[in-house]
Amino acid sequence: FDHIVLEQGEVESSSNTEIVCEVKSRGSGGTAILWVLEEGTKVKKGEKLVELDSAELELNLKEQKIQVITAESRLATAEADLEQAKISRQEYLEGVYKTDEKKILSEKAVAEQELRKARLQSQSSERLVAKGLLNALTLEANQFAVADAQNKLDVANSKLRVLQNLTKQKMLVQFDSDIEAAEAKLSAAQSELMEETTELSEIKEQISKCVMYAPADGVVVHANRYSSRGGSAEFVVEAGSTVRERQEIIRLPDPSLMQVKCKVNESRITLIREGMAARVQVDAIPGMKLTGRVVKVNRYAEPGSYFSSSIKEYATIVEIINPPENIRTGMTAEVQIFVEQLDDALQIPIEGLYEHGPDMFTLVMKGPDQFKTAKVNIQATNDTMASISDGLVDNDVVVLNLRDH
Repeated sequence: FDHIVLEQGEVESSSNTEIVCEVKSRGSGGTAILWVLEEGTKVKKGEKLVELDSAELELNLKEQKIQVITAESRLATAEADLEQAKISRQEYLEGVYKTDEKKILSEKAVAEQELRKARLQSQSSERLVAKGLLNALTLEANQFAVADAQNKLDVANSKLRVLQNLTKQKMLVQFDSDIEAAEAKLSAAQSELMEETTELSEIKEQISKCVMYAPADGVVVHANRYSSRGGSAEFVVEAGSTVRERQEIIRLPDPSLMQVKCKVNESRITLIREGMAARVQVDAIPGMKLTGRVVKVNRYAEPGSYFSSSIKEYATIVEIINPPENIRTGMTAEVQIFVEQLDDALQIPIEGLYEHGPDMFTLVMKGPDQFKTAKVNIQATNDTMASISDGLVDNDVVVLNLRDH
């Protein structure tokens, strides 16, 4: 006795290499397909699969090259400005400042010499005036010369202090400020060049991704999408179609790892468990019966379509053991899941059963026009037969048209 759940499903691979669009949309609706390999084609690793339209990216590449050249020019100008600012600071410290300092020191030395001469002349005049050899006017003139020389020396000292303590600091602050500004400008120019160069590299990479190659051997399957409401195509992989970033375009299934995905009615899904044996028959290959086993039973119902009823269906995955090479993904297959198997079972057609309350009965023919109602215990049932554990014996004749009797 075999208690089976029979469902229709679709053959697919449990291991699919997905080829997705990695080209950014850049604000548009997507990227157009220029060429795509025909579905069902066997490919080797490295063979060309898809070519996308790169015309807009090629235009962006030309414009971006100009942006990079402009950024490089700004960077060169910023580097020159920084170097010039550093040289100006060094030029002031080692040139202008030292020249001004030596000039003032020279003035100071002259003033000190003049002051000594004036003081000696004044002292000499004082002695001569005391002796009556020189008049008082000459002494006053000599004293005035001393005061004038002292003023010149004070002026020279003051200029030296201002130069060393104020002017030098003021100029260094200005030069350091110019250097910092130049460094900031240089940093901004470097960042701009880096951004523009990165953008250029990304555009080149995007152009290279417009041509897609097979990462592994396989059979080309187009990732067409169909509406759940009416079954109409929402997206067909063909020349002229538009794809978005991260959208799947092609699948390369592994033919050695095949499975069938079927949807089981909610009334029977509770009977199915992982590990149950199954038999798979592919509609396209009559007579082929494949061995399988249940590997997954979804806990949540499949999304219903607009036209579907309220009855829920649950996806069940049946692995095909040792799949042959001539089956393909997308083929329709019939799956028989063996819920229960009894090696030696007494069984009758389910038409011979009558339910009354919690009990099941059958009508046994004992002779011509002689019948006996027998209460039976059912061990298991399927769509056609029921196995009986008690109430009947082998070779009993049971009535199938119970309501006629």
